[in-house]
Parts: sequence; structure tokens; C-alpha cells
Amino acid sequence: MSVLKATAVACANIAFVKYWGKRDAELNLPANSSLSMNLDRLTTITTVEFSPDYDDDLVILDGREERGETRQRIVAHLDRVRAMARLRARARVISKNSFPSGAGLASSASGFAALSLAASRAAGLELSQRELSILARFGSGSACRSIPGGFSEWTAGSSSEESFAEQIAPPEHWDLRDVIALVSRAKKPVGSTEGHSLAPSSPFFQARLASLADRLTKAKAALLEKDLATLGPLIEEDAISMHAVMMTSRPPIYYWLPSSIQLIHEVQNWRAEGLEVYFTLDAGPNVHLICQAADQAEVERRLRDIEEVLEVIVSGPGPAARVIEP
Repeated sequence: MSVLKATAVACANIAFVKYWGKRDAELNLPANSSLSMNLDRLTTITTVEFSPDYDDDLVILDGREERGETRQRIVAHLDRVRAMARLRARARVISKNSFPSGAGLASSASGFAALSLAASRAAGLELSQRELSILARFGSGSACRSIPGGFSEWTAGSSSEESFAEQIAPPEHWDLRDVIALVSRAKKPVGSTEGHSLAPSSPFFQARLASLADRLTKAKAALLEKDLATLGPLIEEDAISMHAVMMTSRPPIYYWLPSSIQLIHEVQNWRAEGLEVYFTLDAGPNVHLICQAADQAEVERRLRDIEEVLEVIVSGPGPAARVIEP
């Protein structure tokens, strides 16, 4: 067998309507469908090389060899690809993020999307976008949304074959901006996998699920109509709903920092002054400010005046996961 090698790049994504909690942990099936936008400035580039000369799988992330739980998740994903391709060779995985890992910026989404594409292609598989999305979902739920480009909907489905993400609008559909206020680069204390398992223990979990179908329908329609005045409040409502579940699970999870709450108040004040901007937060303290391209510079300027903001990252709608030259 010759050396098999491929390099892929994938974007992280920000969910406008999020999922928190799983219907089936083994198959990584979500409790609800979700809606997201790929982020063109937050990317992961991953090279996978299979060779009969390798005695074991080697995983290097951001220049550091992984040996713990992260490596185990990646090796398990490589095993899925090897089973599909009937391949036994060990692999070398080299991956690099353009943004902080584990800080609630969806590094697992871009990471497992890029890994799925690079590993499958290196193994000689030509998977459809739907098949890639399903494969990426096994590595990390949100990774399935990073396979298509632009704006995507992940359908929860009733089986593994029915649970995948597909594009509902291309990147050029709407020139939205996600202006990310980084208030912490630290790895979050409770990972998303553990958080998902705790979600059903919250007394608000079922109430959240009951409200999601209607919110998703309205948010999808607003996105397709490019109606931020309707989409924005739905985005905020969904983020608060998700974090309410986190904060009331047993044990509770508090991802927010004082600076996270400060920024929520700032956004509300700016909107009262006429600046059309809305907030959302994933499983972490960093705040995503959603606005139209015309308002980006002003939102960015105001954020840079806030001492607690360590860095500002601006992203527009990003492309689909793709194979690139090494």
C-alpha cells in the first residue's frame, strides 16, 4: 500500500438556533434541529496521512502532540473512516486552528469537519456532502453543520441516516457579520460533551424543546428573507434559553463571565441608540455580535473601546468544507 494523504479546510459555525442535549448519545443525534452560519475567519486546516510504516496514530494539534481524551476522540473517528474504507493503516493527523481551541468558538465543529473530509479522501473514499455531514456528526454534533457552506439547517431526524445538515442559503445570500468579542482564551471548564449529557436534568429542558420548533421555523424564514429585525430577537431568545438550561442542570454549568453579561447590556444599550446588533453565546463566555455588513465597523469600534475585550474577530458567511493542497 502506498502512502495516502489529503488536506482539508473547514469553517467553524455559529448557531442562530442551537441544540443542547442529545436524543441518542451513541449516534450523536440531537434533541432538536438547529440553524447556523459558517464563519469564514474561523478555520481548521487538517492533513491526514495513512501509511503502512506508522506503528500507531499520531495526532498533532496546533503544534502539540495530543495524548489524552482529544486524541481518543480523533482516533475513534479515524477508526470509523478505516472501517468504511476497509483500511488498516495507522495515520498521522496534523491540524491547526486559526482561533483559540476549546474556548466556546466551535473548534470541534471545524476540527471534525476538516478531519472527516481529509481522512475520508486520504482513505480513498468519495463521500457525498450528506454522507460527510453524517460522518462529521459522529465526531462532534455541530461539525455536521460545517460541511455545507453558508447557512445550514441540521435536521434532527429519527435515525442516523436522517440526521445531517444541508445548506439553506449560500454564503453570498446575505452579507451578515459575526463580530466576536473574545473575553477569554481559556479552555472552558466543562466540555460540550459533558454539558449535553447534563441537559435533561434541568427543569427547563423540556420547556426549551417545546418552544424550539416554532422558533426554528420563524428564524429560518427571517434568514431567507434577510430580515434581521425578526431574526435578531430570536437569536437572543434562543441563546438565553440554552444557557438557562445549562445554569439549571444538575450540577449547574456557568459559562458566562462578568464581562459576558457586561457585553449583553452593552448590546442592548447600543440597539436602543439605533445600532442594529444582536448577541448570542455558544457554550463558552465569548460573545458573538450579529449585525449587517454596513454596521460592522461601528460595532467593532465600540468593542475595541471595552477593556475586558481581549480580541475582536470579524467573520462573514463561510464556504463549505473543501480539500486543498498541502
